[in-house]
Amino acid sequence: MKFGKILLSFCILPLIISAQEKKVTSYVNTFIGTGPVDGNSLSGNNFPGAAVPFGMIQLSPDTKDVPDWNAASGYDYNDKTIAGFSHTHLSGTGAADFFDLLLMPTTGKIFTTAGDEKHTASGYRSRFSHDQESARPGYYEVKLLDYDVNVELTATTHAGFHRYTYPKNSNGHVVLDLNHTLNKSSWSTKIIQSQIRVVDQHTIEGFRILTGWAKLRKVYFRAEFSKPILKTLIVNGDKEYENEPLVNGSDLRAVFDIDTRDGEPLLLKVGISAVSNENAKNNLQTEISDWNFDRTVTQADLLWEKELSKIIVEGSAKKKEIFYTSLYHAFLQPNTMSDVNGDYIGTDDVTRNSKDGVFYSTFSLWDTYRAAHPLYTLVQQKRSTAFIRSLLSQYDTYGYLPIWQLWGQENYCMIGNHSIPVLVDAILKGIEGIDIERAYEAIKRSSMISHLNSPFRIWEKYHYIPEDLQTQSVSITLEMAYDDWCVAQLAKKLGKTEDYTYFLNRSSYYKNLYDPKIKFFRGKNSDGKWIEPFDPLKYGSNGGNPFTEGNAWQYFWYVPQDINGLITLTGGKQKFAEKLDKFFTLEGGPEATNNNASGFIGQYAHGNEPSHHVSYLYNYVGQPWKTQFYTAKIVNELYTNSHAGYPGNEDCGQMSSWYVFSSMGFYPVNPANGIYAIGSPSFESAEIHMENKKTFKITAKGLSDQAVYIQSVKLNGKAYPYTYLLHKDIVNGGQMEFVMGNKPNKNWGVKLNDRIPDQIN
Repeated sequence: MKFGKILLSFCILPLIISAQEKKVTSYVNTFIGTGPVDGNSLSGNNFPGAAVPFGMIQLSPDTKDVPDWNAASGYDYNDKTIAGFSHTHLSGTGAADFFDLLLMPTTGKIFTTAGDEKHTASGYRSRFSHDQESARPGYYEVKLLDYDVNVELTATTHAGFHRYTYPKNSNGHVVLDLNHTLNKSSWSTKIIQSQIRVVDQHTIEGFRILTGWAKLRKVYFRAEFSKPILKTLIVNGDKEYENEPLVNGSDLRAVFDIDTRDGEPLLLKVGISAVSNENAKNNLQTEISDWNFDRTVTQADLLWEKELSKIIVEGSAKKKEIFYTSLYHAFLQPNTMSDVNGDYIGTDDVTRNSKDGVFYSTFSLWDTYRAAHPLYTLVQQKRSTAFIRSLLSQYDTYGYLPIWQLWGQENYCMIGNHSIPVLVDAILKGIEGIDIERAYEAIKRSSMISHLNSPFRIWEKYHYIPEDLQTQSVSITLEMAYDDWCVAQLAKKLGKTEDYTYFLNRSSYYKNLYDPKIKFFRGKNSDGKWIEPFDPLKYGSNGGNPFTEGNAWQYFWYVPQDINGLITLTGGKQKFAEKLDKFFTLEGGPEATNNNASGFIGQYAHGNEPSHHVSYLYNYVGQPWKTQFYTAKIVNELYTNSHAGYPGNEDCGQMSSWYVFSSMGFYPVNPANGIYAIGSPSFESAEIHMENKKTFKITAKGLSDQAVYIQSVKLNGKAYPYTYLLHKDIVNGGQMEFVMGNKPNKNWGVKLNDRIPDQIN
């Protein structure tokens, strides 16, 4: 059941089958990013289980009894046992949550002493081997060695489908754990209330209401068994209930006995909803109306094939594996939160209906606004409309746009309000179906009403954020300045001249924390005095320091709205280039970093988002060959096809989207201005197929692992001397042709390209 054997299933045609005829799903390796090389490194925090694009369900094994920060997806490739299979997971995040409805098939004796650890599904954990584990998009399989049970999983948008093959003549059981959560010492996590109800011999349903990283989550479920339940044992804490039809409590587990002596598989379907049991039932019956497991697997594969085929690349098998797995991870979220009938729960805990489309949540915006959402505006335009409407729905009920939204709830993770660039980018790119005036109202008010880590009254009084009044002050100053620039651009488009002037002025406040003596941004208190001592290598985490998950070196470059202004502050192009050179070569001791710092090239830390645009900044100072060198180095060395394939947390598609863009040869340095900086393409060809039926094709002649330098470029058959590409050039369709070489051409992109514009005029 190794991954390679899965690939063989697509090779039933003659052996002369060409690479172009292989399904793109065959290149996805869902084990990439599922476990670090050692306990002190980051690898992605991804899960390998079954899901469909942007679905509510992520049905995957949990190798942790109590998942926490070090394995936020619940699965660590280095673990040797599985605790069970839960239906919801986060992909690549640095913090854990979800893990709803853990199921575990077992055989043998059931312990009945109340309070015994065997009453938990994780108490029934089993050994497993990667030799008997496999996965592909929409499907997961593993052998539970302690029970000799083969587990297969697949999914639809709202439902999980299990197939358990027990050994013949066995006493089979299914364990359900409603108390399985992230570590309850994190985010004050607890189960508020839960219920298990036995509807009939083939059906159970219930719910759990809990608090965690998302402060209030309601999860309703309906599970249907293909074989009758012979006996039920439900345990609530230290009390047990045998064959009772209903039990309420805050510590619920259950064991269901099934006759598995015939050796025929047990099929189990589970539908979920955030609204009601009735909606969970409707979701299940709508999406999995029969017991055809294999057909559901095929349907999931077809959904993935359709989505992943929006970009077709040609190159080595290894690079295609990394590329399509990255695209796969980018399309796992945001997650559908509305039911098949359109119902969803708002931030005010009121049921609403998304009559105009699907309601989505899981918006890791501090990460994803940089590259994931710009990627969606290229190849997920209709979904981008729904994403925008979903973000706006929080404004309607909560008063401002999301910062980090999870299960429809605001959790305030990270800083700034980066819904703003997501909305502005989509509107300026002409994404259809957005009420622009309503969006502008939400954007403006979200930039004026103070909220956690966004103290606008302090911002307006001091024209910077003082550290003694708001920690993480330098990072917040820089990020709020960028958001303000985005507001200004939309105000300009709408002819709101006064607002444009106001927010454009605010976007320049970043300069007030620049110290020209030491040439860094640094913390300042409300008395106007710099904070001493200052060490540009000292890391901040998420409070107690002027910098957020980074240091002064990494945040120095965060002025994406005004790179040319930053160059001027630094002392001109030559000084700026020299500082970039030092940035990529300056080593810092491991004691200077924190857990979010990884993927180092000098002080460049690709494992966390503040560095993601920096390798492209050489383009702004007439040294594009250095951008080509470093972007190729990052693509080729920091991304692999192993289980430790990412240089840091994958972060809901951002780390993957960086690779998707950069391996095609360009990247949105300013994710809201419609301009992409050109780097170094990694594929002989890449075709972007857009919803407007247009195709943009990129070719790279002479490309090799050493030939990473651009010699010349043509756009639509004409010589192209610029180190940037416009969004409109892509969506209108066309072809960009690179000629590559193993030595820099220091003439291309320099003579006729004095500077990359900060915005499209």
